[in-house]
Amino acid sequence: MNGILNIDKPAGWTSHDVVARLRRVLGEKRVGHAGTLDPMATGVLLVCVGQATRVVEYLTAGQKVYRAEAQLGVTTDTYDADGQVTATAPVPLLTDDDLRDALAGFVGKIQQRPPAYSAIKQDGEAAYRKARRGEAVELPARLVIIHGIELLDWDPATAKLNIEVTCGPGTYIRSLSHDLGQTLGCGAMLTHLTRTRSSQFSIEDAVDLDTLADAARSGDLSPYLHPIEAALQKLARVPVDAEQVTRLTHGQFLSCPTPPEVEIGYAMDANDAVIAILAYDAPRAAWRPDKVFGTSNQ
Repeated sequence: MNGILNIDKPAGWTSHDVVARLRRVLGEKRVGHAGTLDPMATGVLLVCVGQATRVVEYLTAGQKVYRAEAQLGVTTDTYDADGQVTATAPVPLLTDDDLRDALAGFVGKIQQRPPAYSAIKQDGEAAYRKARRGEAVELPARLVIIHGIELLDWDPATAKLNIEVTCGPGTYIRSLSHDLGQTLGCGAMLTHLTRTRSSQFSIEDAVDLDTLADAARSGDLSPYLHPIEAALQKLARVPVDAEQVTRLTHGQFLSCPTPPEVEIGYAMDANDAVIAILAYDAPRAAWRPDKVFGTSNQ
């Protein structure tokens, strides 16, 4: 069993909870997710099964789209509604244009500081574990890319706004809402978050855990198990014949006299099975097998 599952994660579940259940349901130990969602968040969680766990990084690197709700006037230690309130402040009179102007300042390449309550490792331990013990945690800011933010709704009566964020990997929407509150001078916390897209996978095509469990019991996961190739859409596709498959599985190079446009590729055999991830070796003008899967991985 090898492939990618587009799971519609329910609220209240950690990403690890989802992985643990799928291991039991599928009877497969090799299961891993491609991009953590907080427990309060819902939506697209990509889960790799079997040999697909070896291409997690290509899914993680994909663009993400989120729909988020934020409450202005309240700040919490976790930057969301699950945390302890650390400050409250009156919300100024704001128009839609005021909010759009403030949000525009977060579009592009920005330095963003992740929340202390996050799974990022600090001294070999998840930061949230230290924060829960009351230890001071201040993670360094890092470069993230936010491609666009659309204001969907603003309700001055409740001081809640809804936004859609298109961003690169590593972006924390909790930090975005917190930083927006600081910019506006009243604080803010995230109250709802749904990931609607990750790479080319959308929430419209996601499957809930109960439906997937029923499919597993029936013995037919084909409607939900996407091939390994689906994680490799931005890599160069290199068709290979039977003799070249043998060469790759023995760790041998494949000649490629013309430099490819993309220097990372994947070998695909006549049965549409991914044989290997390839790296272009310019001095040798050849593809070097980087990860070899074999011939029965789909």
